[in-house]
Amino acid sequence: MVHHIVMWNFRSEVPEEDRAARMKDMAEHLEGLVGTIPGLLSAKFITTPLSSSTHDMALVTTLEKAEDVAFYGSHPAHVNVADTYVRPYVCDRACIDYEAVSYTHLRAHETLR
Repeated sequence: MVHHIVMWNFRSEVPEEDRAARMKDMAEHLEGLVGTIPGLLSAKFITTPLSSSTHDMALVTTLEKAEDVAFYGSHPAHVNVADTYVRPYVCDRACIDYEAVSYTHLRAHETLR
């Protein structure tokens, strides 16, 4: 499994009073891609980061395999959601993709010692 995490800040021109509604739309539509895009196992939109955070919001997704990240990114359903509900309102995108560690596998390895 692979985790794909993306963080953004709001563009300065997005009024403070509109931001909660924009995040609600982003969350609904990004999380709604699960079951639509093959390989996308889960999606959780983070709307309330801790005050120590450097970004206003994040998306944490789990995909079946590394190749699915590019497939997800170019899938028409994702492109439509990103172009409609995300990209017009955000800036400062940061992303990290990594293979998930299987703690079950690590535990089994420890017992072999």
